[in-house]
Amino acid sequence: MPSLYFEGALLGLCTFLIIGLFHPIVIKGEYYFGTRCWWVFLFSGILFLAGALLVSDLFWSAILGITGFSCLWSILEIFEQRERVRKGWFPKNPKRKYRD
Repeated sequence: MPSLYFEGALLGLCTFLIIGLFHPIVIKGEYYFGTRCWWVFLFSGILFLAGALLVSDLFWSAILGITGFSCLWSILEIFEQRERVRKGWFPKNPKRKYRD
């Protein structure tokens, strides 16, 4: 009887959840802080990727790498979110001043 290895499926599920988690983080980040929070994503991404290089376990290294690249991808998404807000697809924060 063949053995089943669930690590790949679990990694896929974790990837799905990490990417899904970053969607509302980007939306809320832009809503409350605008695009000036991009550096938090950069710093976090670098830290997660450094962690991925230092962790010897392949599964956890992959999780750290996926999270790191999701942070870096969020830099682009935060600026695209600003454009979505300008188009009216997402609400503006009435307490924050917008620069055009």
